[in-house]
Amino acid sequence: MSDLDCEKLAEWMAANVAGFEGPVTAEKFPGGQSNPTYRLQAKSGAYVLRRKPFGPLLPSAHAVDREYRLIAALHPTGFPVARPYGLCEDDGVIGSAFYIMEMVVGRTIWDGSLPDMAPDLRRDHYWAMVDTLAALHDIDHEAVGLGSYGKPGNYFERQVGRWSKQYRASQTDDIPEIEKLIEFLPATVPEQTRTSIVHGDYRIDNMIYAPDRPEVLAVLDWELSTLGDPLADFSYLLMNWVTPADGRAGIEGLSGGDSGIPTIEETVERYCAATGRDGVPQLDWYFSYNFFRLAGIVQGIKKRMIDGNASSKQAAATVARLPALAAASWKFAQRAGAR
Repeated sequence: MSDLDCEKLAEWMAANVAGFEGPVTAEKFPGGQSNPTYRLQAKSGAYVLRRKPFGPLLPSAHAVDREYRLIAALHPTGFPVARPYGLCEDDGVIGSAFYIMEMVVGRTIWDGSLPDMAPDLRRDHYWAMVDTLAALHDIDHEAVGLGSYGKPGNYFERQVGRWSKQYRASQTDDIPEIEKLIEFLPATVPEQTRTSIVHGDYRIDNMIYAPDRPEVLAVLDWELSTLGDPLADFSYLLMNWVTPADGRAGIEGLSGGDSGIPTIEETVERYCAATGRDGVPQLDWYFSYNFFRLAGIVQGIKKRMIDGNASSKQAAATVARLPALAAASWKFAQRAGAR
């Protein structure tokens, strides 16, 4: 069962998706806090639909047209994204804008500790994730038609401003650490030396691995993508090494030794070799920023939950993490010099 009008959807797909044969049924994927995502089953095969959520939305949020533009530009390069089939910006079909893409069959890995794998396979899965990110950051965004996909200027400056505003727009409580971060982060933004396509939420459960080998078949969930500093993505990935292991992406204390999971130092070395960097800057400011941004995202989920528009049944569990995210951000800010 789903909340989509499958009859209208089938009509649209028949006119806009090559090779489509109806009828179509839709089932909402569980999880996910942003754009609701559905598995479609039709006579012609399986598809995936992503749409904007119901209800009032913050400005610039949930821009499925941007997501579609990005995967349509990346797919011809061979970078692992789902094949795009069509974008509909007419709210009259299912009640909001949406797009259709291929259903990529493979494995979604939720637990970054990879508990059921041998050490060498764990390492290979991590290297596939790191190498795929490096490949994204090496794509010439101008050459693939994404030269205007993000604004010019310092990415972190824009992002700190954006998430401060988003936090204020959805604020429901007073969190002292967030108030201090809203002062500290914009005053200490690092210099940007490179610009690339930035995914914005690059972690192990936002990709599909091949069913039988450590290869990334598709990177998913491009809602937060833009042009920006590639260190935003890379430092966000490295946050897993300083995030407690609780069955999600966090692997604090689990890497190195005979675990097979590479250490943070090995991961930095691998990424730098693939992208031609001499090294990465001291990471505390970047970790603080990333935890601050997550706090802003979770605050938005909290406001949507209060308003009755949250996309996921797991919203309440996610919202419960807000104080811990704020505290972690402030801890790294203090390590970066905040007082």
